[in-house]
Amino acid sequence: MLTKEEKFNSYLKSKGLKFTPERKIILEEVFSLRKHFNADQLFEKLHKKNKQISRATVYRTLPLLVESGLIIETLRCQGKVSYEQIFGHKHHGHLVCIKCGRIIEFRDERIERLQEEVCKKHNFKPVEHRLGIRGYCSGCLARMNKKGSRAR
Repeated sequence: MLTKEEKFNSYLKSKGLKFTPERKIILEEVFSLRKHFNADQLFEKLHKKNKQISRATVYRTLPLLVESGLIIETLRCQGKVSYEQIFGHKHHGHLVCIKCGRIIEFRDERIERLQEEVCKKHNFKPVEHRLGIRGYCSGCLARMNKKGSRAR
């Protein structure tokens, strides 16, 4: 099995691109994060570590990491695209709070089986799928109920 570095390098070579020191630093930082992140958060984290990588390089590298199969774009949250690692991780869905931006990951084998059955029934070969449910987390619901508001 390939390492994340080998997989990314192989993908870049297939596109005629180089595995630059900047791309390596971005890859390492992405895989040091244990949560969802957006491009600006990644840039700020690199900047705080005194890594001399431009915001443009971060924005250009993230799609390459997605195309290589190492990370995916998760649902948009508060107007920004969030990413997460998938290399070495099982597929899962997301509950996204539209008030505070909290992301709750979940995995349910019944949903996975149902998706496989639907594809099989329609003779469809899936390449990618995402499940995301937008709504209100328990904390935001409690605060809204306290204020007398209602979730819509």
